[in-house]
Amino acid sequence: METKLYVGNLPFSTTEDELRDLFTQAGTVASVELIKDRFTGSSKGFAFVQMSTQAEAEKAINMFNGYKIANRDLKVNPARPREEGGGRRPGGSGFGGPRRSDGGGFDRRPGGPGGGGNRRGGPGGTGGTRRY
Repeated sequence: METKLYVGNLPFSTTEDELRDLFTQAGTVASVELIKDRFTGSSKGFAFVQMSTQAEAEKAINMFNGYKIANRDLKVNPARPREEGGGRRPGGSGFGGPRRSDGGGFDRRPGGPGGGGNRRGGPGGTGGTRRY
């Protein structure tokens, strides 16, 4: 088990200092990283807390998974390793999910995501006939 923990469902007003103070109850906190929106600087509602030992990480999970802060139940789990490729899903275009090759999809506007595309927008997948 890793010592880095994912802490989710945080109130958006939570600060790194508040998280550090809370998780210190379970042991020595090596680091706290509150994830913020890069444009607004506001919290995204989750963080990563690294505990000094595996035993402290397990204790923190037992103590704080389901713990209520501002009427929200925290989700505390071992953090998963970061995936390669900038966080895009496998097979995805990076702009809302994988493109469909059959010209279908939820958004059937011409040129929309997964659409056949005949005038506007991007390529919209490989399905459909393109008319200019």
